[in-house]
Amino acid sequence: MDESVSLSQLARRLEDVVGELRGLPVDVERLEDSELVRRQILQAAGSARELRAMHPVGSPDTGRQEQRSRRDVLDALRGGLAMRTIVHSSVLDDPRKAARLKELHAAGDLHRIIDEPIQQLLVFDRSVAFVRITPVAHSPGALLIRQQSLISILIDLFEQTWTRAREVTAPVYRLSPRELEVLALIAEGRSNGAIARALSITEAAVGKHVAGVFAKLELSASEDDNRRVLAVLAYLRGAVR
Repeated sequence: MDESVSLSQLARRLEDVVGELRGLPVDVERLEDSELVRRQILQAAGSARELRAMHPVGSPDTGRQEQRSRRDVLDALRGGLAMRTIVHSSVLDDPRKAARLKELHAAGDLHRIIDEPIQQLLVFDRSVAFVRITPVAHSPGALLIRQQSLISILIDLFEQTWTRAREVTAPVYRLSPRELEVLALIAEGRSNGAIARALSITEAAVGKHVAGVFAKLELSASEDDNRRVLAVLAYLRGAVR
């Protein structure tokens, strides 16, 4: 896919196709009952060889539901299902969910993390997909989609998001709000003097913030590496927060 194609463009493309298909007989089924959704997902997983999944911020699962979900995933992996999952970075703020995520990643459900908002999505092979009826976290019900044109767009959305996401095992560095401001301006190509003028602080203060960024990113002085470039790369990968 052309990297110039943004997620918003793909989303608009999906909306256009849905608009064109509205009122026509398409293979989309509305599932209102959450337990029915779960059974349909398990049925799809039973015959599929590949799963692409996206999970938005948070989860309403109780401890028992989460354990059942974990067992379902592990059973599917043992059955040979290849899985890739994108989750929102806020999941890492919950130690229990973060531990579960890393356990599943180690078991073969490859995970990546992203900071931007995402919607619930499951795509089995290239034959069936599940999306929420309404794009609101934790809302009940799902659309079961077998329409190939829609599935192709959903796969494009997933792959574009996967490319932008970072590895679950990649470290995340915590910077202060001011350090983040300074790093964002460095990413725009600003010099320390330009950054000082933009933030209305002294150039010496900018130097201290830049040094703090380098220290927190563990970027030691080297003749072979440009620390400003390496810091920007970490910023663009979402490795700093």
